[in-house]
Amino acid sequence: MCDTFVALPKATTDGSLILSKNSDREPDEAQAIIHIPQKKNTEKTLQCTYISIPQVSETYECILSKPFQMWGAEMGVNAHGLAIGNEAVFTKVKFDKKKVGLTGMDLLRLALERCKNAKEAIDCITSLLATHGQNANGGYKNKNFYYHNSFIIADTKDAWVLETAGNEWALERVKDIRSISNKLSISTNADQLSSEAKTFAQQNKWWDGKSAFDFQKNYSDWLYTTVGRAAKRQACTMELGMKKNGQLTIADCISILQTHNIEESTFKPSKANTGSICMHRTSLLNPSSTTGSMIAKIRKQGAYTIWLTGTSMPCLSIYIPFFFGTNSMHKIPSPSATADNSLWWRAEKIHQWICKDYKKRKALINEERTALQHKFITQENELLSKDYTLQSLETFSSNCYAEYEELINRWSKLM
Repeated sequence: MCDTFVALPKATTDGSLILSKNSDREPDEAQAIIHIPQKKNTEKTLQCTYISIPQVSETYECILSKPFQMWGAEMGVNAHGLAIGNEAVFTKVKFDKKKVGLTGMDLLRLALERCKNAKEAIDCITSLLATHGQNANGGYKNKNFYYHNSFIIADTKDAWVLETAGNEWALERVKDIRSISNKLSISTNADQLSSEAKTFAQQNKWWDGKSAFDFQKNYSDWLYTTVGRAAKRQACTMELGMKKNGQLTIADCISILQTHNIEESTFKPSKANTGSICMHRTSLLNPSSTTGSMIAKIRKQGAYTIWLTGTSMPCLSIYIPFFFGTNSMHKIPSPSATADNSLWWRAEKIHQWICKDYKKRKALINEERTALQHKFITQENELLSKDYTLQSLETFSSNCYAEYEELINRWSKLM
């Protein structure tokens, strides 16, 4: 389960494009944040999560947030200002588990590594779908978690929603603010459809061939889509985003990603459900937690700022700013399958402790946490409003990470 939303330049306070996402996965599936350099490739093939595909001669610099054990990524941005977030969607199209394909995370990373803008990324993903399919387990310990994928694909000027069902897909251009969740949402308003989308639906008797073609209605699986409360989450992110339409800021996006979609004063992680944007696992019917979060600020001119938690539970986390052309991320250890000295696992230990007495224990850290987040946002605005160098960006990012680590070390002594 995940939620992604995008705001075009006309919807934000300073004319930047902002793409935000919470990645909801199995709660002990640590998420790594990584910085990949631009490369000239000599290898003929590329090993993705499950299959190998032909490699391309050049791949671009990317900043990604990804499940530690997967090749693909849940969300990311490249140095050309292309930003993508994906969602699991549940459709009527059956999986052929004998034909292993690409995961949605593979498709996302491949598009970021190979494309300069949204249109190229759309062509890349749909071509890879047609060639390799997406018959791939998307789970971690759950080896029977199969789903199709939707994406918000954005660049410095434009954004699109791409929703898939097997090899078929629908495309919709974003007008101002748009969110997606774990459901198909493109109805009769598609700007483009795959060449066989209507034929395939009619052959399977999902569409009568006469009424207006409705991609969402014709392809959606009702049960999984309903149980996941995706409609509630999508409505929540849209409502909160539209309230700030024309004035949306990074602080607003953080607030949206931290919401539980219920009265915050009475929220308890043990009572959480699949309607929360900041998700907490409670049961088999609510098996996911937010394991990573990203907000990408793509400016028309100037540096792109990629805000990443590198930790689970946005409601207890701090977003750290990272920049292309710098080395600040290279010093951050990636997490493994079990508790280690990575930021993700050290924070997770604190988060789990807080969740046992959420209201009381969150209050022990919240003033420091919110003050440091405000400081990072203020300093980032000041730095980028002046003349800056890659070195000054790297120093700032590294200092932010170091200050967060200091808090983590201090908070760990509360337990």
